[in-house]
Parts: sequence; structure tokens; C-alpha cells
Amino acid sequence: MRTTLKFSILIACWAAAFVPIYPELWDAWLHNSNNSHGLIVPFISLLMIYRQQDKLTDIPLESNKIGGIILIASMVIYIVSYIGALTVVSRLMIVSSLIGLVLYAFGGKIFALLRFPLLLLLFMVPVPDSIYRLIAFPLQLFATKVSAILIQAIGIPAFREGNIIYFQHMQLEVAEACSGLRSLMAFFVLGVILAHMMTKASRLKGALLVLSTVPLALCVNIIRITGTGLLAHGYGEKMAEGFLHEFSGIFVFVLGVLLLGCEFMLLSKKKEERN
Repeated sequence: MRTTLKFSILIACWAAAFVPIYPELWDAWLHNSNNSHGLIVPFISLLMIYRQQDKLTDIPLESNKIGGIILIASMVIYIVSYIGALTVVSRLMIVSSLIGLVLYAFGGKIFALLRFPLLLLLFMVPVPDSIYRLIAFPLQLFATKVSAILIQAIGIPAFREGNIIYFQHMQLEVAEACSGLRSLMAFFVLGVILAHMMTKASRLKGALLVLSTVPLALCVNIIRITGTGLLAHGYGEKMAEGFLHEFSGIFVFVLGVLLLGCEFMLLSKKKEERN
């Protein structure tokens, strides 16, 4: 009972320490679609921890001094980074300090059991805009180039210049938001979770599943751009805007999730058949 009370107080103090950065973090999740996946990551992490509760009760509690060092160091870095307006560093310290807190309060054995859901929380930290733009622009150009080639292969006259595909009577601009990076981040997080679930499979298959999220995200994004270009060419520019544009994004994302799920089942099934 005393241990639970002490840990509750520590958690309350830990949560209160990061109150200054919660509003901006919440705003980044809600109003920036590139980081919207971060909103559900804490809930997935909590669900994973909850599913381990039976195992947790059987492990004796023990304090770990290394955890205390990690906790203190994380809080110091948090204060310095917050004062220095290093947003991404201060946000990362939420996860780092929580890892130190769990390790200090419960010991190495419990931390080993909770290591994955705790590290998974790193994905809730929004990607800095500077890094996003650095990655998004090459993806944007690549997706535009491949989509233009596919449209030409179908027999439709099209010319690409940068991130714009020119048709006979119209043009289609592939915006930064259509680079596919947001889908890539979501697929990557899902791939990491599915790879972790493959506990009986080889690490090589888990790594293959995670790495496959990159070409998967690129492919479904190219399908979306190519399809939008074909519809716009056949039925006008309005087909590339509004509801149909948003619907196409949802459709290809669901398609990508289904394909990733099929890959997961295929890799897992092969392992079970060998056993």
C-alpha cells in the first residue's frame, strides 16, 4: 500500500512537471496531420501495459539507482531545453524521465517487461518541421515522377515539371501534404507494433515487416496521386479537390493497413507451419 502511494505521488509530480509543454504537444497532435498518429500512441502503450498486469504482480519490487540517475538527468535536460526553447528535446524528456522513474521505482525486471510500451511512447513525440521538410520534399518529387510515368504508360499525354503534372487542359500539383510522409509515419509505428507481436517469429522477419512499411507507404501514395490524376484528366480539376481528394487519402491508407496486416499474417503463418 505504501509502495503504491509513493509511486502515485511520484507519477503525479512527474506529470505536473511537464504541464508547460502539454498544450503545444496537444495542438501538434490535433492540428498537424503529420503528427496525428501520436495521439493514439499513449493509449496503445497503456493497453500493452494493462495486458501485462498478471505478470507484473508476480515480480518482486526492487529499486534501481540507475533509474534514479536517468530520472534526474532527464529532468535537468528538460528544464534546460525548455528554457532554451528546444521543443523536441523537452518533449523527448517526457519519455526518458518516465523510463527512469519506472526503473527506479520498480527495478530492472519489471522494466524489462514494460520496456517496449515505454519506448513506443517515443513515437508520440512530433517530428520537427525541419526534419519533416527535409524528408518530405524528396518523397514529394519521387511520387510525382513515378505517377507521371504511370499516367504516360496508360496512354494519357502528361508532362512533369518538379512537383506538377501537366495535362492537356489542366495541371495537377502534388503538394507537400501529398508526399506520403504522414502515411509512412503511421505505417512505421504500426509495423513496429506488429513486429513486436511476432514473439515466436525470427527477428529477421520482424525487421523485414518494419522495413516494408517504407515502400508500402510510397506505393499507396503513388496509387493515390496516379488515380487522382486520371480522374482529374477524365472528369475535370474538381475531382482532385474536396471530398474525393480526402476520400482517396482515407481509401489508400486503409488499403495500406490491410496490406500490412496481410504481410503480418503471412510471415507469422509460415513460422507456425514450420513448427
